[in-house]
Amino acid sequence: MTEETAPRGIDPSLPSPARIYDAMLGGKDNYAADRQVVELLREMYPYAEATARENRAWLGRVVRHLVEEAGVRQFLDIGAGLPTQENVHQVAQAVDPGCRVMYVDNDPIVMTHGRALLAGAKNVTVAEGDLADVGTILERAREALDFTRPVAVLLSAVLHFFTDDQDPYRLVAQIREALPSGGYLAVSHGTSDIERDNSEALADAYSQRASSTLFLRDRAQVTAFFEGFDLIDPGVVYAGHWRPLPGVEPRPVEQAPVYAGLGRRP
Repeated sequence: MTEETAPRGIDPSLPSPARIYDAMLGGKDNYAADRQVVELLREMYPYAEATARENRAWLGRVVRHLVEEAGVRQFLDIGAGLPTQENVHQVAQAVDPGCRVMYVDNDPIVMTHGRALLAGAKNVTVAEGDLADVGTILERAREALDFTRPVAVLLSAVLHFFTDDQDPYRLVAQIREALPSGGYLAVSHGTSDIERDNSEALADAYSQRASSTLFLRDRAQVTAFFEGFDLIDPGVVYAGHWRPLPGVEPRPVEQAPVYAGLGRRP
């Protein structure tokens, strides 16, 4: 995209997490400022884009597991980002076309492009919302999804944009209480457990340039998001090690420092 085509109210000079992630995945829905952040991250950490791809691959695997093995047919993807390859509805509906998906994001670019790209998709809803106001998201989700039946909430690479002062654990607890028995929570989250000094420097650089702060957590802190859930094997592990596809060797953890897990509400 070019700065001249930016929708009204969008400041293309302010990088956004959704567009930075899109650029990392090789997408086209981003501006020069977003690509400059990616270039900076690449200089500091050569595997920045590989980490994004590893996280995206995990999301596909967890959705496929939920449909094929857990029987879930409803998904609420909060902080969904821009549509790219292997979107949640594509993965889920490849198994069962009746799967219903609601995408939520607070980036106006996501809203504009998401609604345009998904206009013809069946059983797919796109809504504006911010995890910080999760109560409103859940109200809207009840209009699109049936909360008397299992729903999987996906928080892929979104909770690390919340500092402890913003109390993300309280937000996740609200989600837990809204889910019926048999509902699921999937979380992936950046960590500084690997190469702590470099990871924290990377987070600081990101936070200084983007519209959101990047707040990394260790394994125990990420695991705490699953309080009240039964963790599905193998628990909270590096994303590449969460049920890798047969014959696929996980990327070394130093090249994809993201924890991921899936929990089921009893």
